[in-house]
Amino acid sequence: MLIGEKIMKRIAIQGEIGSFHDIASHEYFKGEQVQLICCNTFEDVFESIKKDPTVVGLCAIENTIAGSILHNYDLLRQSGCMVVGEHKLHIEHSICCLPDDDWDDLKEVHSHPVALAQCSNFLSKHPGLKAVQGEDTAGSAAYIYNHQMHGWAAICSHYAADLYGMKVLEDDIHDNKHNFTRFLVVSSVQKADFLRSLETVNKASLVFTLPDQPASLSKVLTILSFYDINLTKIQSLPIIGHEWEYMFYVDLSFENLTRYRQSIDAITPLVRDIKVLGEYQEA
Repeated sequence: MLIGEKIMKRIAIQGEIGSFHDIASHEYFKGEQVQLICCNTFEDVFESIKKDPTVVGLCAIENTIAGSILHNYDLLRQSGCMVVGEHKLHIEHSICCLPDDDWDDLKEVHSHPVALAQCSNFLSKHPGLKAVQGEDTAGSAAYIYNHQMHGWAAICSHYAADLYGMKVLEDDIHDNKHNFTRFLVVSSVQKADFLRSLETVNKASLVFTLPDQPASLSKVLTILSFYDINLTKIQSLPIIGHEWEYMFYVDLSFENLTRYRQSIDAITPLVRDIKVLGEYQEA
């Protein structure tokens, strides 16, 4: 779709309008025309890209409190998509309700289970509120407003509360104020080169398995160090059906693209099933 001389980007996200995925999408593509494709699950995000290779996906991959979203690593590997960017968003939770409700009226609080967990200290101070898990933070606010659920509250962003006409009772109710979520921007292989420039690439994500040999991981790390490659994250996942065997998802940062690619060539004989999931600019 054309808007003036710009092409509108269609972004598939998990969650509804007003979700943190929505906020992250607009921050990453700031100044660009964006049309969101709201999906119920992360599987649906990757399926949207499969059906239409012009669609770009944005999905959370890790949180500073909750840790890695392991399922999304597998979805990314299986999808054949490429990581073309990343975005880090400060997560700030608010509690809201219908405009004519107040604290004394509330019986339940609804939100995504991760959001509820991130506000556990706040919820412990309100034992009269029953915590109810929902599929989405913004979706909980939307449901309460659309169905006029008096006595219900939602935990979501202040942005989502305003968007759905809810009254914010309190901001910044999350336990840890250093709460950040890292999102990956993913696309089809054929669209990847249009979404990131190799001139600015300084980070890569890859996955591989290791042979069952002594010091196999240590050898890989030694080679990466020799080429001045910084290992920023390593995440192991068990291989289903293969006892005590693991896949390693690795994030690398570097200053020289040539030396990075030389390092990949150097470790390839030492690992199995290596796959570069994406090369992009570090957030």
